[in-house]
Amino acid sequence: MLRSMLRSLLVALSLMPLVALAQVAPPTIAARSWLLLDATSGQVLAEHDPDLKVEPASLTKVMTAYLAFNALKEKRLAPDQRPAVSQAAYKAGGSRMFVDPLKPATVEELLNGMIVQSGNDASIVLAEALGGSEETFAQQMNHEAKRMGLRNTQFRNATGLPDPEHFSTARDLATLAARLITDYPEYYTLYSKREYTFNNIRQPNRNRLLAIDPSVDGMKTGHTEAAGFCLIASAHRKQPGLQSERRLVSVVLGASSESARAIESQKLLNYGFQNFDAVRVYAKGQPTGEYQVWKGKSDTIAGGFDTDLFVTVPRGQADKVKAEVERVQPLVAPIAQGQKIGTLRVKLDDKVLLERPLLALASVEPAGWFGRTWDGLRMMLSK
Repeated sequence: MLRSMLRSLLVALSLMPLVALAQVAPPTIAARSWLLLDATSGQVLAEHDPDLKVEPASLTKVMTAYLAFNALKEKRLAPDQRPAVSQAAYKAGGSRMFVDPLKPATVEELLNGMIVQSGNDASIVLAEALGGSEETFAQQMNHEAKRMGLRNTQFRNATGLPDPEHFSTARDLATLAARLITDYPEYYTLYSKREYTFNNIRQPNRNRLLAIDPSVDGMKTGHTEAAGFCLIASAHRKQPGLQSERRLVSVVLGASSESARAIESQKLLNYGFQNFDAVRVYAKGQPTGEYQVWKGKSDTIAGGFDTDLFVTVPRGQADKVKAEVERVQPLVAPIAQGQKIGTLRVKLDDKVLLERPLLALASVEPAGWFGRTWDGLRMMLSK
């Protein structure tokens, strides 16, 4: 299921940004590179230079957290585990949670320190716990980036501290953020914390939007001299007529100040919520139709999707959405449940907004010898 969602997200991110069809132009954003993603549908709503390779600063820690969450899920880490604090972690520069080698923090504390306080020391401790060394952990980060399809990202450390070969893009960071939110909702709540205290040192979350906009529940800030001020922000708001809340993710890279990155991110989020609507095209498991099957015990098979399928359109244009199916031909048994049997394209005014693999909602076993032979003859005659 997760692989299917990832494929759909990557396809959506490669299609036309909806701003080309929008009735209202996006706001002017004072940043080097930026992108607004509707995480509900996986569609890009607006962007500027989204594939520009830049220094991601502490936005790097989203990948560090993703791998740590995966390790917790697989029980390679435990929340109460206390990884050793190396000298490299203890002496880390930049933002810190102030770990103590004589009294190591728990994994739970380290995650709070890395996510809320943006602690470089916490990031290194987690990296060394998972990879043995930060260098080896960076290799794991790159392996995961490749698996996710982050085409213009390369990691050299777990913190985002400057390195000429450490870079990412607004598009890749939006994909990564959406994946973390989808894959680990139980841990994503850490990003909404407005402050955290460790060793009697209270530090606020640098994401100012958490205090300004109640719909914002994440995600990560970053800053170095070369990167400027960066922010991945995520918000969820109720849309009338939609059962579930919509979620948007904005990525702003290279703003001029801490306040500027918050202001520019808020502009993008408001623009997305005010000018676009999400439409549920098909529910999970809802058949799109019955399609002919050859050489099978059943003559037909239903197509559909393993998740709800949403599309985002400019406000007021939901009734213009059209869905077209291009099926694999011929469909020959055996067919496994979940196998791709076609492609669904969702269009608005003949513009393709979304493509999604059409999946078999059931399996079809091969027919007996006579059935297979008869259908084979029919297939030859139909050519």
